[in-house]
Amino acid sequence: MYVSFDQLPPSARVWIYQASRPLSGPETVALLPHLARFSEEWTSHGRSLLASAEVLHQQFLVIGLDEGVAGASGCSIDASVRFVAQLEQELGIELLDKSRMAFMQDGEIYLLKHNEIKAAVAAGTVGPDTFYFDNTVATKGELGTSWPRPASQTWLARYFG
Repeated sequence: MYVSFDQLPPSARVWIYQASRPLSGPETVALLPHLARFSEEWTSHGRSLLASAEVLHQQFLVIGLDEGVAGASGCSIDASVRFVAQLEQELGIELLDKSRMAFMQDGEIYLLKHNEIKAAVAAGTVGPDTFYFDNTVATKGELGTSWPRPASQTWLARYFG
């Protein structure tokens, strides 16, 4: 069952897929019916899931699920990954690649590969107050309070010791 993303409770589980480039306004608008249809049709062992999906910051696809209604099974999670892979093909972008990390400075999002972090810190491109999108947040509540957050408040703090 589709529900508006803002109606999901703070305890709703989220999966964040980071795009390899910003989505344009027209791409985002064209994507919305696909997200609603997926959320409406998503099931777990034949049970409807109370779900939603949206694009945030023109860079992230976020799928949310109210597990208080019904939880996701391995098969339903596989179905969501297949859906995201299909979107990759349709949009010509990468959403499943985990090799890049997203940062925001002066309202602009930029991506760095893991092996570029040390040099970016040394160059001052990434500092303790640079906002980092930790795409491992697990709930909608965390999404609202800890995403993004200063790099010094994440696992990246070790680079600023």
